[in-house]
Amino acid sequence: MPDHAVIIAARRTPIGTAGHSLASVTAADLGAAALQAVAAQVDRSPAEVVLGNCMGPGGDIARVATLAAGLPTSTPAVTVDRQCASGLAAIEIGARLVREDHWPVLAGGTESASTAPWRFWPPTGDAPPQRYERAPFAPAPDDPDMGVAADRLAAGYGITRQRQDGYAARSHRLAVAAAEAGAFADELVAVAGVTRDDRPRAGLTEAKLARLRPAFDPAGTVTVGTSCGVNDGAAVVALAPGSAGLPGLRVLGAASVGVDPNRPGIGLVPAVRHALRYAGLGIDDLDVIEVNEAFAGQVLACYDELGIDPDRVCRQGGALALGHPWGASGAVLVVRLFTQLVRQSAGRYGLAAIAAGGGQGTALVVEACR
Repeated sequence: MPDHAVIIAARRTPIGTAGHSLASVTAADLGAAALQAVAAQVDRSPAEVVLGNCMGPGGDIARVATLAAGLPTSTPAVTVDRQCASGLAAIEIGARLVREDHWPVLAGGTESASTAPWRFWPPTGDAPPQRYERAPFAPAPDDPDMGVAADRLAAGYGITRQRQDGYAARSHRLAVAAAEAGAFADELVAVAGVTRDDRPRAGLTEAKLARLRPAFDPAGTVTVGTSCGVNDGAAVVALAPGSAGLPGLRVLGAASVGVDPNRPGIGLVPAVRHALRYAGLGIDDLDVIEVNEAFAGQVLACYDELGIDPDRVCRQGGALALGHPWGASGAVLVVRLFTQLVRQSAGRYGLAAIAAGGGQGTALVVEACR
């Protein structure tokens, strides 16, 4: 990374379940709240804004959020779409934009599933317009829905239903305990009076999850309980050059990769390997690991492939409990790293990794510098 960019501030909004606490807040306004909170912590006007987004109204939502946040009109902004990896990709790009005369760069992601517009293919002949819920991830027929792909991945790696249920229950248990201990307090910025995440459920046990039916394939093992939610939220970090001498998280390595679009959930594996190689580190060197828990079976397959003990990952709960606001989720992972490595002094090295539809993955390796 050029001059080893340093993440010097990191905040996120609460993560709302679609249609619930943040249902009336647009993606731009969620992003604006996170931008405002981070900008207030940096005594310098932003040089640039980079935000990830998947399902907003189109246009340059990063610019709308920048202006809504009251940042100077001279601040340029660009929106990134790498599907679920958009927020982490935005931070990767932001780290490459930082230089001695061009900082801070504010980077992250924002998503509002609640206010996402309806989308239609134009009519063909006399047929009416056809509504669709997501854009293509890849050309047909290599374009499975993420849940279907997660079921196939779990089956291919021999990830049992029992193991998935146990991992999902763990995510909720850890997130509830972390929230009760105040572990999220310093990273959260209130929005519309909302001060906590909607989704984590106390008392969600493996036994309760075992009662749920398969959600995508009647013969499969993935259920709604072992899948992430549909969510609203935003997360933003501020990046400075290493030469500024500021404490935070030094970006040691970053990578985005492509894989077979039929196996999108595995995309984070080669991304992690590349990012670790760039950083000169191995899995065993990492103190804090944050992986986007899109599906329990999917991430367990990735852990097995990488040789990671699942108990080392998302120790304060992950997306299965907190939620997955698509374009923001990668940035949420980095905010979680900042909290644990900087605010809570939980170690030295950290990893954030996420897979994306269409067969992509992004990973970021950081080092706490104090």
